[in-house]
Amino acid sequence: MAKRTVKDKVYQYMNHMKLSKKLTLLYVFCVLLPLVVTDSILLYIVLNNEDVKQQHAMENEARAIQYNLTNDIDYAAAVAKQIYMNEYIEKYLNHTYADALSYVVSYQEFVKTTLFKGGAGMDNTIITMYADNPTIVNGGEFSQLSAITDTGWYRRFEASGQDTMLTFYYDSDKLPAVGAKRKILFLKKLDFFVGNRYEKFLKIELDYSNMVRGLVKLGYEFPVYICQGDTVLLSNDGHSSINQQFELFTLKHKTGVCKEMSLYGCDMQIYILEPETNVLKTIWENLPLIVLLILSNAILPLLLMKVLNRSLTMRIEQLSQVFDKVEDEELSLIDTVSGSDEIGRLMENYNRMAERTNELIQTVYKDRIREQEMDIARQNAELLALHSQINPHFLFNALESIRMHCILRNEHEIAEMVERLAIMERQNVDWATDTVEIRKEMEFVEAYLGLQKYRFGDRLSYELEVEESCAGITIPKLTVVTFVENACIHGIESKTTQGWIFVRIYKEKKAAGGKEACEELCIEVEDTGSGMEEEEQQRLLETMQNAKIERLREKGRVGIVNACLRLKMVTENQVKFALDSEKGIGTMVHIRMPVKKEIVLEGCDKIC
Repeated sequence: MAKRTVKDKVYQYMNHMKLSKKLTLLYVFCVLLPLVVTDSILLYIVLNNEDVKQQHAMENEARAIQYNLTNDIDYAAAVAKQIYMNEYIEKYLNHTYADALSYVVSYQEFVKTTLFKGGAGMDNTIITMYADNPTIVNGGEFSQLSAITDTGWYRRFEASGQDTMLTFYYDSDKLPAVGAKRKILFLKKLDFFVGNRYEKFLKIELDYSNMVRGLVKLGYEFPVYICQGDTVLLSNDGHSSINQQFELFTLKHKTGVCKEMSLYGCDMQIYILEPETNVLKTIWENLPLIVLLILSNAILPLLLMKVLNRSLTMRIEQLSQVFDKVEDEELSLIDTVSGSDEIGRLMENYNRMAERTNELIQTVYKDRIREQEMDIARQNAELLALHSQINPHFLFNALESIRMHCILRNEHEIAEMVERLAIMERQNVDWATDTVEIRKEMEFVEAYLGLQKYRFGDRLSYELEVEESCAGITIPKLTVVTFVENACIHGIESKTTQGWIFVRIYKEKKAAGGKEACEELCIEVEDTGSGMEEEEQQRLLETMQNAKIERLREKGRVGIVNACLRLKMVTENQVKFALDSEKGIGTMVHIRMPVKKEIVLEGCDKIC
């Protein structure tokens, strides 16, 4: 009886203790101390395992890159060896021609006999042979050696003293319109045969762009930089523009793996950058260990909870029982309230709240229904506001095109322009809803671009392409034409030379993580206009991705914000935007959204 009395006093004391003190005891002895130890061990194990896995992955990636690069260059070396040992080519370069005509005749016979243009076996490469034979006429695959003796890459080859060399070279004298300025050259002296009359030389120019595309398409997990010293030769991380000088490598501090390699006298380094640690991914991969540690930490809390059980658990259980009845039409009351601590006061306050709630529950239901109706009305109003805002936007631009045409050309072609404007305006009047089939939208785009053609003349060309399966899909109206208009105003208008606008609409299947693949509608609007700087590109992309009704009050690209906002609303924020632009080259907008099969209809396939 004495032990029971002492126990009852302990429980009674705990009932009057502040809940904060109880939780402090529980936290220090049951949570804090075990977790400090176990989390320290866990963190060490997880991070160490992740570092080891990443290190192996980066090393494997470096070896794969070395293997692929070696294969590409070895193939060029094999072609060079075939030419190097070709006796017919040797005789052709050593022959003395009477005049230019006889050389041309011999060249034509050479091409016809050897099928050289198609027999080398290398696509996207330029093979050129040089000889100091003064009777050779420069052109085709052959040229006089004097034509290259002043070039930087040839001087570099001569200075190396090698008979074969691989070099990456930037041609600062070559115009972008002629070809890529960055070059990959495989160089070899043609001195296999004894008794050469002339010095001969072979140059194989590999396609730099194709090399970069191959590096990107392989889909390596980590950023890759292939460097020569501090110079970036190739990269899958956006540092391989074909018309820009080779950039400097400034990320050595982020390097996870560095692999040295040498190919035909060209010493290179393969740098694999360390990725940022994904803590959530790491925890998920080590979840069994984490669960084991948590279970071990439950032993100490169990001991303390035996003492605090009657103080906390019993009264909390009373609260739990009444909370289980919340779904009933009427809240239940707690019959017996014991204790003066926070839980005791909570039980008292619950009873008062339950009484008041039972009185107001019907009123709350009515208010909730009214609020939902107001939310629906507000959304409909927002859609109508967007609809009304965008129509004048296009009308004013179309009228401006007609006005400019009349002022500048003073020709009697206004009837046809007005006809196209009528098509556009008729669509605005006829479309009773905010959505329209893609075939109707593209008719509107065709009319708009045809009208703009009168404004820009030969400066504007366009091509519209729609997959047959996409013609019946519904989208918010004036969506595509908004981006087309933006391409005209910000891309073509500032150019003095000819510009193109391409619109492509198609479907792609998207993997769904082991589930059946779903279809996505892809809309691409591309122009060859003036392009954008990277800062402006990022700003516009952020505007598209975060389109809100509040932004419509701001100045700037209101039409773009409007179109993006409506796409987000009809797709429930499942639409994705991408933007790719380069100053002086052009801009491409890429839109992806899920396809609802029930709205797909049969239709046409292409509009040009």
